[in-house]
Amino acid sequence: MKQDKLFLLKPGFEDPAYPGQTFYCWHCALIEGVLASFPALGSSLDIERIDWQRPRKGVIALAGEDNQSLPLLIVKDGDRSEFETGMYEGRSLIADPHKILAALTERHGFPPLHS
Repeated sequence: MKQDKLFLLKPGFEDPAYPGQTFYCWHCALIEGVLASFPALGSSLDIERIDWQRPRKGVIALAGEDNQSLPLLIVKDGDRSEFETGMYEGRSLIADPHKILAALTERHGFPPLHS
């Protein structure tokens, strides 16, 4: 991969365990809000919004079957991040939403979270 890849869930999904209800992932929504607030900074990312259902083939291909939980940031080939939460076939993975936001600051110039 030539650039970092961010996987997010498409909002408005249904879960068969809760018939008739529509959901969103709040972790993904948080990151979507940051991306929408600074659209020019997101242009350096490869962002893919995928369906909720598993298996998530695109994620599995890059991060393995055990790393399908989203959001997920996969660091571009040859790079690492101090915020990585795992590795798959030499790729640095960041699966924690707070660490993803920190990596967006570190790697893509997004403003930091005010504490």
